Amino acid sequence: MSIVSCTHREHSHSLIYEGFPVLIKAVHGGGGKGMRTVHCPTSFLEALESALKGFGDAAVLVEKFIERPRHVEVQVFADTAGNTVSLWERDCSVQRRNQKIIEEAPAPGLSSELRADLGAKAVAAAKAVNYVGAGTVEFIFDKDTDKFFFMEMYVKALCLQNGQG
Repeated sequence: MSIVSCTHREHSHSLIYEGFPVLIKAVHGGGGKGMRTVHCPTSFLEALESALKGFGDAAVLVEKFIERPRHVEVQVFADTAGNTVSLWERDCSVQRRNQKIIEEAPAPGLSSELRADLGAKAVAAAKAVNYVGAGTVEFIFDKDTDKFFFMEMYVKALCLQNGQG
């Protein structure tokens, strides 16, 4: 591991990392806005400044940049009795400007062991926060190592019609 120290807007930061490249994401960004890839320590501060332009908040996430990723999501449902289930996975890797275009279920090319592991990790994530309802747990899958990394969880609002319009 290495440490990069930098000063940004009068705040000093130390970043512990396992190596480059890394991805800087502005917390208030989205859809690819505020995301910058950094390949070496000397370009970190410049990329940080660029990632934060226009957001008015210095909060960022720094994560390992996956060179050949797949975007895999797992649908989960949890009830108030503590029961949580996975409704399998889908591949959302076909994107344009960081927005999903095609979702393919089941995700192609995953072993049954990897599918089971993804489902178990998604259920564990929902249980860790006592989640209730429908949600999507998103992972980045590294095609080079066959490892996956938690990205985020989205909650879903369910609309149920009772026949009254």
